[in-house]
Amino acid sequence: MIVSIVSQGLAWSILGLGIYMTFRILNFPDMTAEGSFPLGGAVAVTLISSGMNPFLATLLAVLAGCVAGLATGLLYTKGKIPTLLSGILVMTSCHSIMLMIMGRANLGLLGTQQIQDYLPFSNPVNNLVADLIFVVLVIVALLFFLDTKLGQAYIATGDNPDMARSFGINTDSMELMGLVLSNGVIALAGALIAQQEGYADVSRGIGVIVIGLASLIIGEVLFKSLTLAERLITIVVGAIIYQFLIWTVIALGFNTSYLRIYSAVILALCLMIPTLKTKFFKGVTISK
Repeated sequence: MIVSIVSQGLAWSILGLGIYMTFRILNFPDMTAEGSFPLGGAVAVTLISSGMNPFLATLLAVLAGCVAGLATGLLYTKGKIPTLLSGILVMTSCHSIMLMIMGRANLGLLGTQQIQDYLPFSNPVNNLVADLIFVVLVIVALLFFLDTKLGQAYIATGDNPDMARSFGINTDSMELMGLVLSNGVIALAGALIAQQEGYADVSRGIGVIVIGLASLIIGEVLFKSLTLAERLITIVVGAIIYQFLIWTVIALGFNTSYLRIYSAVILALCLMIPTLKTKFFKGVTISK
């Protein structure tokens, strides 16, 4: 059970890493995640079920997520549509695109080989190792990218767009690039989770942004004053803790049909922790 929970946490942390790129670095509340996540799963499952190599299918799923991010970016930067509305438009469109790709509302992977099946261990451990490998790859890639001149320009765009423009940085291009890369990572999470669960569903993306944000917030509440690398790792830790919290809720006998409201409550509580600490512990000193 613990191996399974940690494995799920690792897989969902990739979603959190993708959301971090827009939500925290760019200060861009991107709703495209709820479309690009299931889109990644739909593309991967459809291609794998048709006989394609799962690694190639996963790569194409990532590219599909990048296209979704590109669409949002163009609507925002060129069409001048507000951030939330741009994401919602693409998210809504992804539903129909997934139906076109799969030909139905859901599609299974029975009798096919997924990425984790290439590993020599038992099934729960295979999932754990595969997820860990992809998490490490994503974190290393992000650290490498953000340490380049292009990555620094990307960070500067999120910190202060006006100052970035004064230094000659094309902020529209940075925002467009960020949305493309972010949704590619989110689609990767969708592809991996769809393979582990054995199916893809057009409604799988509902509420996933809450899970991604929970990973961010839990890590931020628990850990302070961290380097970039440490911050990315806390997202992974936050995702694992979140999965343990959800498992605890289920173990206590709560109805699993209401998991989304449990997720929202957990996220709300995590967001309120700093306010509650300030309100109830302000001025409290500990005597020696």
